[in-house]
Amino acid sequence: MHILNQDLEFFEENRTCSYFKNEISDMRYRYLNHCNIEDYQKKLERGWRRFGKVHFVPECRNCTKCISMRIDVKNFEFSKSQKRVLSKNKDTKLYIRPPTVTKEHIELYDKYHSFMHDKKLWPYNPIDIDDYVKSYVDGNVKFAKEFLYMRDNRLIGVALVDILPESISAIYCFYDHEYDYLSIGKYSILAQIKIAKELNIPYIYLGYWIDKHHSMGYKEEYKPFEILKNRASLNEEPIWEKYKH
Repeated sequence: MHILNQDLEFFEENRTCSYFKNEISDMRYRYLNHCNIEDYQKKLERGWRRFGKVHFVPECRNCTKCISMRIDVKNFEFSKSQKRVLSKNKDTKLYIRPPTVTKEHIELYDKYHSFMHDKKLWPYNPIDIDDYVKSYVDGNVKFAKEFLYMRDNRLIGVALVDILPESISAIYCFYDHEYDYLSIGKYSILAQIKIAKELNIPYIYLGYWIDKHHSMGYKEEYKPFEILKNRASLNEEPIWEKYKH
């Protein structure tokens, strides 16, 4: 099927769940060559995510464990431990630019996923340039950015981030575990919060949160945050509520 010059919507049923071995998932996708800021904002508010030109949202019939969440930037205050992470990274250089791909990107991506395969049993298949471009560079509109973290003249972290007037969407982050002491994954989110505060952006969308999940539970650290209470279509109003726990 040739899809490069047209927008498509499709629904995938009974696919293997990415987060639970014994669950299946149902996903709605939209392949969009162009997505303006207003449409993208509308999707974010209704739980959609983006990888390249593919936008998606879970519509699982039998499970609601994946909860869309967003950080309340205005009311967020850095904790003592988060301030220590920021302090540890005072010499980490951050460059923000449109998404690209280099040999260093691919090597770091593969190194990160090989480590996570050993640590958390993530599936591991080395990525090629074409797949990386499709997931992280395509759809490279004006709001798409990459955050490059440098230390010792080395690329030690990459975060793919969409910056809109009313939202930041944290798409994906990978980093070098040789620099574990810097907590680059945490630092990346904290850096985005600092930028959001400077730009008066009210929310950072961290994607899907799963309470106490070994890979997705960490997002609870970034309080206060709101959770999406309904599965609103693009023609319905989303209901966001402050998470209380």
